[in-house]
Amino acid sequence: MRRFLDEDLSGAEFRECDLSNARLVGVVMQDAVIDGLVTHLVVNGVDVTAYVEEELDRRHPVRPLIRSDDPDDLRRAARQLRADWAATVARIRRTPGLEHVSVGGEWSAEQTLRHLVFVHDSWFRRCCLGSSELFTPMGLGIEGVPDREAQGLDPSADPTLEEVVEVRDQQVTELEGWLDTATAEQLAAPAPVPDDDRWPTYARGRSVAQCLRTVLTEEHEHHGFCVRDLDLVETGASGLPGTG
Repeated sequence: MRRFLDEDLSGAEFRECDLSNARLVGVVMQDAVIDGLVTHLVVNGVDVTAYVEEELDRRHPVRPLIRSDDPDDLRRAARQLRADWAATVARIRRTPGLEHVSVGGEWSAEQTLRHLVFVHDSWFRRCCLGSSELFTPMGLGIEGVPDREAQGLDPSADPTLEEVVEVRDQQVTELEGWLDTATAEQLAAPAPVPDDDRWPTYARGRSVAQCLRTVLTEEHEHHGFCVRDLDLVETGASGLPGTG
């Protein structure tokens, strides 16, 4: 166990770190931001996890729909997420160049949309439909995805916003069309993940519904990240010309 004693970590950033079972004792934590998978978080002896989850559900009613086993709820979730992204894309289009702005080292809006192209290919087409086709070249995978080029991704891809949105529209239409006729029994069935070494191999053993929820959750979470950063840009907290 690493131990930090009487050190000044003010302004530090921990990115993609595993802080499970970490203990912060006698610390000063003012204006701190925690963003990630947080469970059983105890603050001064109080487990605040349930409060945080309830507040997130209140702010984002799509969350309980995504967790539901009812196909109608999942259909409603997919439609709501599509509407959310449509509104955000319209917002981006109002400021040319906004799609390329990165805030604090995070993905730009265009990169986020390209990541969701990859999520659809990997977690929906591959895991829900059983497709063994290569991924869409413009898709953007996370660093942990091995052999990205061999799986169809093009690291040199530089699509325009409209090209990305066109692919996204096709993918969302595909998902909604499939979900329109999906039954509870189909969703509960084992995911038909092809028996090869392509991403995500660890999805084997999950249900179709679990894989679908990964897609919908990624859509929701990354939409939140994107809107957060767009808000920062519009308040002058980024390097976009004319906002500072």
